[in-house]
Amino acid sequence: MGNDLFQNNPLLQNMAPEKLQFLMNFASAQKPADFKEMMPFLLSTMNSAKANNIQFTDPETELLITILKQNMSPEESAKADKIIQLMKGRRMSP
Repeated sequence: MGNDLFQNNPLLQNMAPEKLQFLMNFASAQKPADFKEMMPFLLSTMNSAKANNIQFTDPETELLITILKQNMSPEESAKADKIIQLMKGRRMSP
């Protein structure tokens, strides 16, 4: 994984050390290259964070998704973007 996501990233400058360690572990983990596997992987990761009392803000979650999408083909990445936008839309509606 490239360090470009971490260098000069304002999200990481004031991040709690345990959160940053979790993020670094996530970044170095083997991630699925296919969208069908991405959602269960992300949910499992978020459940693991919750079990460790780590909560991510929306921008931090976006960073996790960006890291996940690095291994995807452009087509799979586009599918992921569409689903993520649909999920955001549902969360915003009453």
